[in-house]
Amino acid sequence: MKQILFSGVIGLFLTLVGTPLLIKLLARKGYGQFIRDDGPRGHHGKRGTPTMGGIAFILATIIAYLVTKLITGAPMTFSGVLVLFLMAGMGLVGFLDDYIKIVKQRSLGLRAKAKMAGQLIVGIAFAVLALMFKDSRGYTPASTKLSFVSDFGWSIGPVLFVVWALFMILAMSNGVNLTDGLDGLATGASVMVFGAYTFIGVWQFQESCANAATLTNPSACFEVRDPLDLAVVASALMGACFGFLWWNTSPAKIFMGDTGSLALGGALAGLAICSRTEFLMAILGGLFVLITMSVVIQVGSFKMTGKRVFKMAPLQHHFELKGWSEVLVVVRFWIIQGMCVIVGLGLFYAGWAAAK
Repeated sequence: MKQILFSGVIGLFLTLVGTPLLIKLLARKGYGQFIRDDGPRGHHGKRGTPTMGGIAFILATIIAYLVTKLITGAPMTFSGVLVLFLMAGMGLVGFLDDYIKIVKQRSLGLRAKAKMAGQLIVGIAFAVLALMFKDSRGYTPASTKLSFVSDFGWSIGPVLFVVWALFMILAMSNGVNLTDGLDGLATGASVMVFGAYTFIGVWQFQESCANAATLTNPSACFEVRDPLDLAVVASALMGACFGFLWWNTSPAKIFMGDTGSLALGGALAGLAICSRTEFLMAILGGLFVLITMSVVIQVGSFKMTGKRVFKMAPLQHHFELKGWSEVLVVVRFWIIQGMCVIVGLGLFYAGWAAAK
């Protein structure tokens, strides 16, 4: 378990120390946030705040993982490396989007087709690779079966799995992107989910089918390829986001940008897929789902009836326009996310206990 402690602490330290250096670099180059004119008026004062801060926790997470392996001598696993690949790949797409926003002063960044193409390339590569690299037990990083707290039902086959994985990756990356509208909101919510996946990875490792001979009830074991290494990655992400939150909380000294939000969403989807907890992610990441659904409802209502359900979507801006302060919205949404994580972990334990 030293790996989990080391990765979390190293990730935390790197972003606490490295983020202010990144802030100075971005400010010197003039890479400031472009604020849309149709957003809440209180956001106009944020114009010029350094963005692309996701670079800080992406690099911190990767370095924390590598240094942890170097210190402990533990081998890297395909599952851990694949989640890091998905995070970095989605972060690269977000970086290109942010760069265009800043250099060309175009608030929409990459063209929709180009952005989608980038996400599809990274997502397909992850999904295909996740069905390769069998271990000695014949397990691959991902499974072609659907999962809640573990695999269930019949295999959907590799083609449908790729489609399903793409849906999860796009849904989570864009969900975090929509949530990243207020100082610290997406970062704090992500910390909670990564904390949950650290716990899930440790529990799956202790109850792994690889240890079936020593378990009191082998029928309740988890068929996950590299659960401990997934916990190491989740811990590194949790620590890195915690350190970034120090600088990202209100009033934010730096924004994560699409660089960070797409990377975090990719990491969340990757952890869910590789830990065989795909549908559970909808509960653990309940705030991201809620905010995404607010946009779907708003757009759908306007197209069908010409009327808006909310004053503004995503949902956090609706409450801002109702008079809530930014900090009040963030804290209350953090509470909602915390409850989602508690319910999700409760269901995870209940599912294991029921199988036992």
